[in-house]
Amino acid sequence: MKYSFQFYPYQRRFKQPLKTSHGSWEIRKGVILQLTDELGYVGLGEIAPLSWFGSESIKQVLNFCRQLPSEITDADIFAIPSDLPASQFGFESAWESVYLARFEDKNNQNKSHKRINFSALLPTGKAALNEWKILWDQGYRTFKWKIGVASIQEEIDIFYHLTQQLPLEANLRLDANAGLSLAQAEEWLWVCEHTKIEFFEQPLPITQFKQMLNLTQRYSTLLALDESVASFEHLQACYQQGWRGIFIIKPAIIGSPRLLRQFCQKYEIDAVFSSVFETSIGKKAGLRLASELSNNHRAIGFGLDNWFIKDDFSSELEHFL
Repeated sequence: MKYSFQFYPYQRRFKQPLKTSHGSWEIRKGVILQLTDELGYVGLGEIAPLSWFGSESIKQVLNFCRQLPSEITDADIFAIPSDLPASQFGFESAWESVYLARFEDKNNQNKSHKRINFSALLPTGKAALNEWKILWDQGYRTFKWKIGVASIQEEIDIFYHLTQQLPLEANLRLDANAGLSLAQAEEWLWVCEHTKIEFFEQPLPITQFKQMLNLTQRYSTLLALDESVASFEHLQACYQQGWRGIFIIKPAIIGSPRLLRQFCQKYEIDAVFSSVFETSIGKKAGLRLASELSNNHRAIGFGLDNWFIKDDFSSELEHFL
């Protein structure tokens, strides 16, 4: 099958910079893809790279898209190399979107999908103490709070205040973005052992996988891999090395949706699907995978609409989004 191919770069500005142990992030940049098949059916996809998380850079994405011809084939799409994982996801998602437009009844596409709950991302620092109330009123019951940004004692103090404020039915997740030392991780885990949290994401750098495994044996708090499983190859490797805790899967940067489906269906891992601040196009593709592949009743990390101001898209893109 042949497809007419077009692409459109975009950027979105955060309401306030997103601060993590990786640094401060102000603008999300990506690319919207459009494939049109020989019958006129249109499919949209999105490439939303996160280079500091292990994917290709936006520069690599643009260079790749610019070197493609205006007409591409199935073979071109499935030949995208694994060192361009965000591009793999974007093109395969657009291909799936064409397929759905052609062969499925649009009114029945989502009838068999499971109900999905969303978690909301809190701002770092003391701002979380007020923001959770706004998000609670919007219907969120699961919250994620990023740590490893300020001093550990300051963050633990805020954490105690936050857990005292949250209603009993609320779920709280911590995310260190691989930014803690082993001693800091153990200090946090000691705190978590005496406080209710759902799980603790990636306390240690990806080079300390064995230490992460050891922590799962020494503490009852559930641990999740995030940066360690950013690519499909790393996801496979961590499973093969014995990880049976939670896997945070960011579909927009993990690579091929086709290969991810095969892996998750075979091993039935405890997967929590999460956003990389993509637009509604990438989000739709990610939610389709989450609905198919989530085995536990955990909220997924796509509750991020409160992080953006009005989209800074060109008028050419407005009808897509």
